[in-house]
Amino acid sequence: MTTVHVNGRTYRLPQCPTVLVCIDGSAPEYFSVGWQRGQLPTLRRFREQGVYALAKAVVPTFTNPNNLSIVTGAPPAVHGISGNYFLDPATGQEVMMNEPHFLRAETILAALSRCGVRVAVVTAKDKLRRLLGHGLQGGICFSAEKAHAATLAENGIEGVNALVGWETPEVYSSQLSAFVMEAGLRLLQTQAPDLLYLSLTDYVQHKHAPGEPEADRFYAMLDDYFAAFDRLGAVVGITADHGMNDKHTATGEPNVLYLSPLLESWLGAGKARVILPITDPYVVHHGALGSFATVYLAPDVDVTAVVERLRRLEAVTYVGTRAEASQGLCFTCRSHR
Repeated sequence: MTTVHVNGRTYRLPQCPTVLVCIDGSAPEYFSVGWQRGQLPTLRRFREQGVYALAKAVVPTFTNPNNLSIVTGAPPAVHGISGNYFLDPATGQEVMMNEPHFLRAETILAALSRCGVRVAVVTAKDKLRRLLGHGLQGGICFSAEKAHAATLAENGIEGVNALVGWETPEVYSSQLSAFVMEAGLRLLQTQAPDLLYLSLTDYVQHKHAPGEPEADRFYAMLDDYFAAFDRLGAVVGITADHGMNDKHTATGEPNVLYLSPLLESWLGAGKARVILPITDPYVVHHGALGSFATVYLAPDVDVTAVVERLRRLEAVTYVGTRAEASQGLCFTCRSHR
């Protein structure tokens, strides 16, 4: 077998070691600034000798939906992961979308592993691990956040800290992504996976704009690892799950629209429930950020009237009904920072 069919698309099995890296929150400006300054030599060479293109993220532009879109080759309307957090219609409870039972489509990683491809997955935050590793047969899947807890039974590997040579890093640090890259390099050297998927964290991008010293250091570190993968003969693919935009006015004040009190003033108490899909346990990043909200209305509320009223707000880019949004409409939106 040389190909595998997943979610309506056909993929070739890797013919040589293949490394895919998702740089969380990496807006294109982080690369362009580095190139303008003569930095990032490996990425410059990849751009000139390989394939380079800009692509739109899926909506909503959060880590979980986009990572799952990358590994399924399908939009959230197909794979089912519509955010980091949502209102479960089966229970009426607000829950994280971390559990594999929310995933409605097979991943390319799982399909390849069924064909005998040796797959390894390393993710920075543990919130993605079970989703990315769902269905893997005989593969390796662990997070940098919980590297010290990895076991053969649960993760397909043990002794991760000894393999990498580092202690488990603080979750709110650039070291978490560096750990993922170092772990990926060590796995490539010692375990010889056919396909290696590495998913980073956007700690740096949340705190540092393109061209700031810490951002420059972070991308120089990544560039060095890309060069190391290349020297080992791997095909290297690099993408981002979403970009970053500022969320402040020209005066530096947070640019925030509070939907819950607004809807209550229009409809009365208990008629609307607002869920921010960016919500996750990493509150230093995502405590009250994001440019995407889902609104659940009581059965007796006129949905069309609310949609039209929201569309007239200057601060709002797009408003759609559930049916419209589920069609995977493409529009320009403000990614989170």
